[in-house]
Amino acid sequence: MKRATIDLWVGIFAVIGFAAILFLALKVANLTTASSASSYRVTAEFDNIGGLKVRAPVKAAGVIVGRVDDIRLDSKTMRARVMLALDSRYPFARDVAASINTSGLLGEQYVALLDGGDSEPLRAGDTISMTSSALVLEDLIGKFMLSFAEKGGDDGATKSAASLK
Repeated sequence: MKRATIDLWVGIFAVIGFAAILFLALKVANLTTASSASSYRVTAEFDNIGGLKVRAPVKAAGVIVGRVDDIRLDSKTMRARVMLALDSRYPFARDVAASINTSGLLGEQYVALLDGGDSEPLRAGDTISMTSSALVLEDLIGKFMLSFAEKGGDDGATKSAASLK
């Protein structure tokens, strides 16, 4: 009888542990069920989306107001077309601005919305015209290194010529 009780408790803890791991995996992958509120879809075009992924959050003032629904390359303009599913509880003006930001220095990328002042609301199927592409860390480092090399080459030649005199 004692052995059966121990086996039962081990089984219960194993099931609880498996459920906890499954919950954490879904949380990390952003695959948890969405809220029951309806949403409307709008598009935004960006020159560079960096590491933005489907299901990435859409935030306004730091609050999650939607998710990235789809990402495609427009073959005519060669720009990334991002479909955003916004919660219908949060109406935005037609002149809303969208930018791709990063949480922290190396965190996840998300779409940030900055509401405009237009009196007409953004509707399903509309396109956000004011967009700002992602800042890619590798590009910034490359520009910094190039700038540093150009300045360092001039300063180095001047310093070495001055030291010879």
